[in-house]
Amino acid sequence: MPEIRIRDAAQLLGVSDDTVRRWIDGGVLSGRKDESGRLVVDGGELAELAVEQARTPQTRMGSASSARNRFPGLVTRVVADTVMAQVEMQCGPFTVVSLMSSESVRELGLQPGSVAWASVKATTVVVETATTATFKEAGGAA
Repeated sequence: MPEIRIRDAAQLLGVSDDTVRRWIDGGVLSGRKDESGRLVVDGGELAELAVEQARTPQTRMGSASSARNRFPGLVTRVVADTVMAQVEMQCGPFTVVSLMSSESVRELGLQPGSVAWASVKATTVVVETATTATFKEAGGAA
């Protein structure tokens, strides 16, 4: 399994380095020193923790959906003409953009500051891996 440095593990889970260290100290994760003497965690174990730590977004009472990729967020921008609209949402650290009819925007009452859920259902999901250089450029540690 891949070994992941503490700083990178924290970034991937959206927590602080100190939180990852506390998890190691508390037995939630196991850490070990790599050949350079840096503390690392097992990538497989980190993936299991990520799944355990994930929380299902709260839904409104009485609503149901088959979509599993639902992200609660705030509408940050709405650009609409007479037929179509672009709605931008901030869902945690992610920006989600939706194109929909202007009629839907009006019916849902979407405006900056509205609380909404983005449901994503895609026919194609691209999975990429990062080399050390590209991960570092993206904000991760080498």
